Amino acid sequence: MKEEYPLLTDRIQSTFIDTILIVLLMFISGSILDRYENVPDWVKISVFAGLFIVYEPVCMTFGSTLGNYLKGIRVRKDSDSTKRINLLQAIVRYPIKFFLGWISFLTIHSNPKKRAIHDLVAGSVMIKI
Repeated sequence: MKEEYPLLTDRIQSTFIDTILIVLLMFISGSILDRYENVPDWVKISVFAGLFIVYEPVCMTFGSTLGNYLKGIRVRKDSDSTKRINLLQAIVRYPIKFFLGWISFLTIHSNPKKRAIHDLVAGSVMIKI
């Protein structure tokens, strides 16, 4: 079976969906925390940072983020695209993707598997299902 790789637009739309979800979850958690008096700032910061930092790596390890699911794309191991990436690969992949931003996508059109910089570093590939 020949693998299909998502277009850049699919990846951007997936990221946009995930960003909306994270903002929505932050808003909901903020509303819940506002119901309690004297919630320390470190608790609020921890909740928000946790949502932002943990969401993508954990979701990738267990299957896909909501955006990936809705767009029909998945992150898999480059060495065997039938297997999900492990938590270590997801943890390596996410900060590179986050800090490089759009720059990370510059390599998509220069390689046959349409791998972004964060995919190259983490040993992952994004496929269409």
